[in-house]
Amino acid sequence: MFPHLAPPILIEAAHQFGTPLYVYHADRIRFQYQSLKQAFSNWDVRFFYAVKALTNLQILRYVDSLGCAVDCSSINEIKLALKAKIACEKILYTSNGINFTEIEEAVTLGVYVNVDSLSALEKFGKRFGDSYPVGIRLRPNIMAGGNLKISTGHAASKFGIPVEQLDQVLALISSYKINVQTLHIHTGSEIKDAEVFVQGIHLLLGIVANFPDVCVINLGGGFKVPYYPNEKGTDIHELGHALATLFTDYQQKTGRQLQVWFEPGKYLVCEAGYLLTTVNVLKENEMLTFAGVDTGLNQLIRPMFYDAYHHIENLTNPLAPVHTYTIVGNICETDTLGANRSMPTIREGDLLSIQNAGAYGFEMASSYNARLRPAEVLYKDGTLQLIRRRETLEDLVQTQESL
Repeated sequence: MFPHLAPPILIEAAHQFGTPLYVYHADRIRFQYQSLKQAFSNWDVRFFYAVKALTNLQILRYVDSLGCAVDCSSINEIKLALKAKIACEKILYTSNGINFTEIEEAVTLGVYVNVDSLSALEKFGKRFGDSYPVGIRLRPNIMAGGNLKISTGHAASKFGIPVEQLDQVLALISSYKINVQTLHIHTGSEIKDAEVFVQGIHLLLGIVANFPDVCVINLGGGFKVPYYPNEKGTDIHELGHALATLFTDYQQKTGRQLQVWFEPGKYLVCEAGYLLTTVNVLKENEMLTFAGVDTGLNQLIRPMFYDAYHHIENLTNPLAPVHTYTIVGNICETDTLGANRSMPTIREGDLLSIQNAGAYGFEMASSYNARLRPAEVLYKDGTLQLIRRRETLEDLVQTQESL
């Protein structure tokens, strides 16, 4: 079990850079990546960090330094990866409901490209024929994920080409001589059961014979990480063993060896992140004691958007008697960050740490209520390094025009 960042380090970060503040632990990111490499060491597996989880350039550079490739969901994420000096052959782009010009631009940048609709596949064939390799994202009709909003492989999902349209896919490939090298599925996020991934493997191995040029099976991401204390995540070692067994058996039967890709985002950075916040006010009514803090749904939307749980610790009064609090933000909306939490006595001015904030925390932040986005700090090699300054009012108005 990898230890959390020690409270003195987090307290020092808050003193040095103020709150609210995102802090990321580089060693935890490295640990997570090495865990994946070890779990899947019995097969030819490649990992692409899902950039949408956290796009800070210093995080991208650090992930790249570990040997991990990156997965992008937009043309600007590609450009951020390139700005971080990541080689184009280490960048994967999976489009979703975009104008075809974005795919064309991705091709000019030389990255791996996935398409996820018949329309995009036909346009790709007309434009590029067999001159540029492409991947196809399929919708596997598998319901999985910790919340419907992050389940992407079920029958009502907008993502991917339904497997029922396989004949149409094959007709387009034949008509335009499209060079399909990757079959891709992604069933969702927060998938605890390794059997979900096994279902996806069976599905893709069942149809890959129709794609003689395919050399990669992309199983997407979605590994579950623990949010509650003592909660279990995806057993990646169990999955690694099952994957190696299935693909070895397939190779022995067909003589065909397929590389496997995964797109972990949350798995790599979630547990490495902390959102530090100061208690502004304590407020009691006949039912609850509220602890109002200097952050809110504008800086961590997951609790309100997904009903997500984030463990919260009192860093500056950890040994005090335990009471029950509801931790709320300073936004003019209901923005409960943690309801009915039993924790050491909270005082105004105490510093709280919201854990598992590395993925989709800062990345989904906004300037709602004209609040400023916080600074970001990377703890690496024993030092705290500022990797994004705190926003200013001038940042909020710099794109507005004077009339």
